[in-house]
Amino acid sequence: MPQNNTKNYMALISVNPGIHFGQPCIAGTRITVANVLELIEAGVSIQKIIEEYYPDLIEEQIKACVQYAIDVIQNEEIHLAPATETA
Repeated sequence: MPQNNTKNYMALISVNPGIHFGQPCIAGTRITVANVLELIEAGVSIQKIIEEYYPDLIEEQIKACVQYAIDVIQNEEIHLAPATETA
């Protein structure tokens, strides 16, 4: 997804401590970003996700889940453990 869409997805994803223990969800639903990403990882197409799993969603909401995950990873601070030598 082009970088200029980064801000557009923010209205489509919400984090509410009272819904799924604060896990990111598609706004206005109880569908977690993780649920959608798991379907994508399993090879389910966006169209199939809409048709067979979540008929109330639209393509932009599913793409927002992917963009959310990309942004989380890009902004993640990674701390690697020092390498240890093996004998």
